[in-house]
Amino acid sequence: MSRRLKIGSGLGVLALGAALFVPGPTPDVDPPPHHPFVWGQDDLWARLEARFDAARERGCASSDPAIEAGLAGLDETLAGIEGAELGPADARWDTLEAQLFEVAPLLGACPARVPALLERASRMRRAVKDQSVRWDVRGDREARDTLYRLLYGARAAVEELLLQMPEGEAPSVTHGVAEPSEAPSFTYRGVTLHSGDVLLSRGGAPTSALIARGNDYPGNFSHVALLHVSEDGTPTVVESHIESGVGAFTAERYLEDTKLRILVLRLRADHPALEGDPRLPHRAATAQLEAARAAHIPYDFAMDYGDPSEMFCSEVASAAYAREGVELWRGLSTLGGEGLSRWLGAVGVRHFETQAPSDLEYDPQMRVVAEYRDPETLFSDHVDNAILDVLLEGAEAGEELEVDVARLPLARLAKAYSWVLNRFGAVGPIPENMSAATGLRVESLRQRHAAVREGLDRRIADYRETHGRRPPYWTLVRLARESKAALSGN
Repeated sequence: MSRRLKIGSGLGVLALGAALFVPGPTPDVDPPPHHPFVWGQDDLWARLEARFDAARERGCASSDPAIEAGLAGLDETLAGIEGAELGPADARWDTLEAQLFEVAPLLGACPARVPALLERASRMRRAVKDQSVRWDVRGDREARDTLYRLLYGARAAVEELLLQMPEGEAPSVTHGVAEPSEAPSFTYRGVTLHSGDVLLSRGGAPTSALIARGNDYPGNFSHVALLHVSEDGTPTVVESHIESGVGAFTAERYLEDTKLRILVLRLRADHPALEGDPRLPHRAATAQLEAARAAHIPYDFAMDYGDPSEMFCSEVASAAYAREGVELWRGLSTLGGEGLSRWLGAVGVRHFETQAPSDLEYDPQMRVVAEYRDPETLFSDHVDNAILDVLLEGAEAGEELEVDVARLPLARLAKAYSWVLNRFGAVGPIPENMSAATGLRVESLRQRHAAVREGLDRRIADYRETHGRRPPYWTLVRLARESKAALSGN
């Protein structure tokens, strides 16, 4: 070999080696205008916590008359709302919200009365969604804000109570509307589920919390799946996994993955599309099941709900119903904010007006049939939410998801190995359609989350020892800020 050739070969090897350490440019993103929902009620949360503690000190007997009056007030307001047609600006919504927040802390003294509030919250959700069928939740910001404020606010109030109930007393299943359906069905934990039902759930990974909270309307769900039930009552869940794309799984397999909560949604029985064909949901689920079994459909990290050749989790449900002329997600999700869009762009997202899992809960076309949750996993959900809210504050302040350059060559080798496995239908260490650099950014998020979680867990333990109860959500956020600040100090 000539000297020139040897030098050229050596330079080529050096160039290749150097290239293995270059992460590539950070993806450009073009997020929509950022208009986050803002509660702006920090004083209210502090007052509610004070009322909760005061009620516990007085005891159930002393608080019961006020609880009775509060529940009666909710009943009266709900009765007036259910018999009228209200716009999103109607003052009765403010009255309803205030009444719920007034009575909820009092039940801290009477855990046995919590189911009575759950029943009112379910009734409230139905009334709000019935009214919102006539609202423009996509084009009218006030309509969207009212819908979110009431439904998310009611959920927050109820869950704070569930987390404070004595061990073993909190209900693990909350019933919503027993919406009629002519699709095949099976029963799970006392709830009849039908083919075509949509399952929202929350995973336990930091990326799951990012999906749930990374929204102009931060929510509680990170994953969507579509339920198919055969004529003989056999359930199958169709869903898209980051690791393997769209697949069809048994109900047992679906439940094996971490589920911090599950919400069951069903298309309203009075939906115009069901008038001529009440089995439309079953047909939609059947077609999606057949598509999942017929060919490989990769996971869509870009979150482009308009291209069904690749599918993220929400598309599994929306595409199935779109084929039948039903457009889900009446209110599209906006993933705005410079920091949030940078982080989402760094993990592959390219469409920032899309269909985020949490927002389907607020679609007026969908009834809430039931929710499954237990106190331990519910509290983990709240802790992860608080951590992500604080990490996203750092993103808006300019913090980035870094690529560990020293690990990049190994990650690229792992990606090459994954590519080979994908060709044979197997799953590798780095998901299909995810780059090695993106994988390291996801790992960076996991490491940050774990570091804050470690310090937060210690602070939660101290709080419980001092107060004798779990900290409420707004306190979790404060404690998470303290944990993150301590890491920065070190």
